[in-house]
Amino acid sequence: MTEKAAPAPLARTVLQQCLHARLQVAPPGPESEAEWVQIDRGMVIYVCFFKGATEDMLPKMVSALLNQRLCERASGGLASVLELRGSVLVVPQATLGGRAKGRAMQYHGNIGKDDGLRLYLRFVSLCQAQLQAAGGAAPSAAGGAGAEGAGAEVKHGTYGNRQVLKLDTNGPYTHLMEF
Repeated sequence: MTEKAAPAPLARTVLQQCLHARLQVAPPGPESEAEWVQIDRGMVIYVCFFKGATEDMLPKMVSALLNQRLCERASGGLASVLELRGSVLVVPQATLGGRAKGRAMQYHGNIGKDDGLRLYLRFVSLCQAQLQAAGGAAPSAAGGAGAEGAGAEVKHGTYGNRQVLKLDTNGPYTHLMEF
């Protein structure tokens, strides 16, 4: 009896709980400082979409990611980022789609840039909506959701650009999930 191969994933994510994360979303310019977004306790989600990914898969994907019990409670045990009322930093990570060929990496299976941007922005929007529905802060402009000091929020990086990430983690609780 032969086993059927699992279907190829349409998205790959890496989840990492954090105590604090800071992402540079714009480099410094000749007359400006670098622009950063940051979160405190919560989860960093790195996401990559593959060819064939559609918006239809995003609600289930976001629900699965935000409801995974991967964050440590102060009292012990694990909680989801929603239960913890933690924040979320979403980082576009096309390199998660890389495949080694010889000594080089190839990214032929990744979704095109325009479709990837559309899916990424919808993914962030759905994360914001779920966090808000769970009692997090209301959406706002400037890279995320939440008023200053309002607790849980969603922040995100810029799609298709190199970014600098600074991360303090209490793990290493790092998990790979494919959809």
